[in-house]
Amino acid sequence: MTKPAPTAHGADFDLAEVDRELRQEAAYARDGHTARTLVREPDLRVVLVVMRGGGKIAEHRAHETASIHALGGHVRLRIENQLVHLTAGKLLVIAPELRHEVEALADSAFLLTLPQPR
Repeated sequence: MTKPAPTAHGADFDLAEVDRELRQEAAYARDGHTARTLVREPDLRVVLVVMRGGGKIAEHRAHETASIHALGGHVRLRIENQLVHLTAGKLLVIAPELRHEVEALADSAFLLTLPQPR
């Protein structure tokens, strides 16, 4: 596993390549999903998440506002009693403390972006 990239002089990523690498990991085969933190700075975290169709991430919450940008596939989020469907190119912003779960309806990838408290 690689460490998050330093951003002092800018950082760029080949998301398709990272996606391929993640889908080869044991966690993906075992759990139906895995992730890699691409950026971890004092004020920002960016994570690429890949999910196999049928994979689920159990209900959880973030203490900060989060954005989910769908890169491919189809994920469904249950946010409280609401269902939200994300396909490639869709962006969802979730307010702090909202409980949500994620299910991939097809092989999927998304970027999760979180501000980091100072």
